[in-house]
Amino acid sequence: MHERSSVGELANQLRRELNRYSPGGKLPSSRALVERFRVSPVTVSGALAQLAAEGLVVTRPGAGAFRAAARTAPVSAGDTAWQTVSLSADAATELVPRTVDASGVLVSLAAPPPGVIEFNGGYLHPSLQPERAMGAALSRAGRRPGVWGRPPVEGLPELREWFARYIGGAVSAAEVLITAGGQSALTTALRALAPPGAPVLVESPTYPGMLAIARAAGLRPVPVPVDPDGVQPALLADAFRATGAGVFVCQPLFQNPTGAVLAPERRGEVLRIAREAGAFVVEDDFVRRLAHEDAGPLPRPLASEDPDGVVVHVNSLTKATSPSFRVSALAARGPVLERLRAIQVVDTFFVPRPLQEAALELVGSPAWPRHLRSLSAELKHRRDAMTSALRLHLPELALPHIPSGGYQLWARLPDGTDEAALVAGALRAGVAVTPGRPYFSAEPPAGHLRLSFAAVAGPGEITEGVRRLRAACDEVLRRTGDR
Repeated sequence: MHERSSVGELANQLRRELNRYSPGGKLPSSRALVERFRVSPVTVSGALAQLAAEGLVVTRPGAGAFRAAARTAPVSAGDTAWQTVSLSADAATELVPRTVDASGVLVSLAAPPPGVIEFNGGYLHPSLQPERAMGAALSRAGRRPGVWGRPPVEGLPELREWFARYIGGAVSAAEVLITAGGQSALTTALRALAPPGAPVLVESPTYPGMLAIARAAGLRPVPVPVDPDGVQPALLADAFRATGAGVFVCQPLFQNPTGAVLAPERRGEVLRIAREAGAFVVEDDFVRRLAHEDAGPLPRPLASEDPDGVVVHVNSLTKATSPSFRVSALAARGPVLERLRAIQVVDTFFVPRPLQEAALELVGSPAWPRHLRSLSAELKHRRDAMTSALRLHLPELALPHIPSGGYQLWARLPDGTDEAALVAGALRAGVAVTPGRPYFSAEPPAGHLRLSFAAVAGPGEITEGVRRLRAACDEVLRRTGDR
């Protein structure tokens, strides 16, 4: 059992036992809790910290943990009904009302209940994260001169240079901004490139977080279908002509959720079509470092082949490290760069310098290439384990494309399957899966599930998760047959 679930279980046990102690009464020592529950000191510390955050215990350095005093009567909540009118007032005057809906993002951010297998996760399982290397990098960064000083708003020059080399082509450090994660970079890009009410072309299906950004900015996402070779150029050209859109957002490499890679013969076509439309291409290069062992040579970023400033490029370290290691780059050429920079400064000022320094320490260490090689092999192993388990136990789920990078499979459900019922049934069976509906900006052609193999403990948990999903499918199909 990994540390996170152990902390939660111990906190639950201690919470149930608090009534044994009067307010101000001292709880057993950390050493006693370690011996009694056979857990690590780190687990005890985490559980007590959780209870302290809930106001149930008070910890005193050198003295121990004590039950907190009884809480006073809650303050009246007041009447907030007036906010309904106030918050909806803008919608009456907007051509495209802003909708802030984080549900599609929260699916992959919210931790499921203990014991539930995470096929819905969007980040690496702790066992796959380079925790030791990140810790060492953060420690070394903390000793750098000036680490707590104010960094340049564009980012540390050395880190901008590293990202520029990674992107390749003629991209220079002067054309790179350091941002706080890919989501922040995408938000900045869409705000810079499209005014409220404007259409924005998106792949279909696509990442729900990007759709949420667009809608929150008052933009109108217009879908352009994706096949196993990426976006279809003829349909992209039709969409530009029909809408007059000035932006197309895409993931040319290991697209989320399909895993598609934009075919070589389509890459130049996409750039040409956008250039002729006077439009930008936002390239979300989010999982380049999650290529599988059998991926072969990867195509270069579109930005590296773009001398005309068509591409605004997003590149992040987060997916290959940890959800809390939020360091990414936003690269662009021409006048748009100053607009991107201005929006980022207004929104966030800058990315904290200690995190930028730690990123430099990490990617410059021998541990970084070792981590990427190990991760590449492990992701292939997990992908193959999930593919085999699904084909054996759930052959009715179609897998139109097996990706050679990324962290998920995109499964099409049999016609007539109730997607929502299956997702709910899977959770009851002890496995959390991601519904396909949030990945479509318009009506989906069929029901789908996105199944992540990166957020679980290993192949054994993948096999068990598929077994539980099989049970959920049987339950849903049985209910459908009874109607």
